[in-house]
Amino acid sequence: MSTAPLVPADRPRLFADSTTMLRRRIRHLHRYPSLTIMLIAQPLVFLLLFVYVLGGTMGAGLGGDRDDYLAYVTPAVLLLTVASVAMGTAIGVATDMTEGVVARFRTMAIARSSVLTGHVAGAFVQTALGLVVVLGVALALGFRSDAGPLAWLGVAGMLALLTVALTWLTVALGLAADSVETASNTPMFLMLLPFLGSGFVPVESMPTALRWFAAYQPFTPVIDTLRGLLGAGPGSGAGLGTDAALAVGWCLVITVGSLLWSRRLYETRAAR
Repeated sequence: MSTAPLVPADRPRLFADSTTMLRRRIRHLHRYPSLTIMLIAQPLVFLLLFVYVLGGTMGAGLGGDRDDYLAYVTPAVLLLTVASVAMGTAIGVATDMTEGVVARFRTMAIARSSVLTGHVAGAFVQTALGLVVVLGVALALGFRSDAGPLAWLGVAGMLALLTVALTWLTVALGLAADSVETASNTPMFLMLLPFLGSGFVPVESMPTALRWFAAYQPFTPVIDTLRGLLGAGPGSGAGLGTDAALAVGWCLVITVGSLLWSRRLYETRAAR
């Protein structure tokens, strides 16, 4: 069977087609809300577990109480929310690839990259919804921050950069996966890394080898930046400038690397 040639897309078409793909992604989220609920429920379970089951002991270890540990752990749970939704993006991309949806789009006169940008834009909306829910629950549990408007703007910017970086990474993982099941498993390390960083316990409390990994892995400066901006937890804000520079640098590196990887995979592996 012959395949119709692709029609080169101009820039206006890229924006219009990406908007169409975004509407498609949002329609899917509306039709299948269980996936969104599950992805947002994961970080909420971690938040409740660590605050109510372990919070007393962990807070005492930090020299405070359960409320102090809630302040300490909330930035890490916000990061887990971004990672959790990004995992869902890998599943969506892999589903489109394995069910022939992408192959069908390639025969149509639409911008080639609009399929991927639609997934990224949809994940951005889904992540924003998840962050609002998780932060609302944290506030209901007693989380308070002295952050001013500029600091909150910095938090939003940091989370936006992280969302773009992790979403493009999971888009690449979804394109590289041979099946939906593989795509659902390969991004699992994103949920593990916050536990191997400064997310739930201070890096200084870890064994030497693990402490070195925790100090230099990408999620630690992101969590410390959020913690410093929010003024959350004991010792927050120390070295904020250095942490912010490292966090932004890691996000840009992951975004550019994942974007180039995704583009290459999409060009070479679109037809399966």
